[in-house]
Amino acid sequence: MPIIPSTLGNILINSREGCLSELRFTDEEVTDELSDHVLIETKNQLEEYFSGNRKIFNIPIGLGGTEFQQKVWMAVNEIPFGQTTTYMKISQKLGNPAAIRAVGAAIGANPILIILPCHRIIGTNGQLTGYAGGLDRKRSLLDLEGHASQGSLF
Repeated sequence: MPIIPSTLGNILINSREGCLSELRFTDEEVTDELSDHVLIETKNQLEEYFSGNRKIFNIPIGLGGTEFQQKVWMAVNEIPFGQTTTYMKISQKLGNPAAIRAVGAAIGANPILIILPCHRIIGTNGQLTGYAGGLDRKRSLLDLEGHASQGSLF
């Protein structure tokens, strides 16, 4: 699987059937073997995002997971650049306020970090919470999107 460099560390990307199917941080070495248009476009759009020139991704994504996970991931995908929400608000949006832990588990299983922006999910108290890429990366992504001035997050 191709591994590309980024300002926050190396990123593994993978595609399936013409759609991005995986994007995660990795400690593996860069391979940069981009074999299809989706992976090349993913790399280009990530570079634009990290340089501050892209706020919205336009890459076809292919998701596995359960129906519930897919609903959660699509709700996460609706969080605009520069904004955050909470696990509780996602569970309420899905019509099941008691499902906060299930929402958290689904977000933790997000196969396409950054593009499905689970880094924009914070705790109800405004604190940073878990992120598969690590809290330092989560903080950096939020800073990149303009959250540095919102002291209540940190």
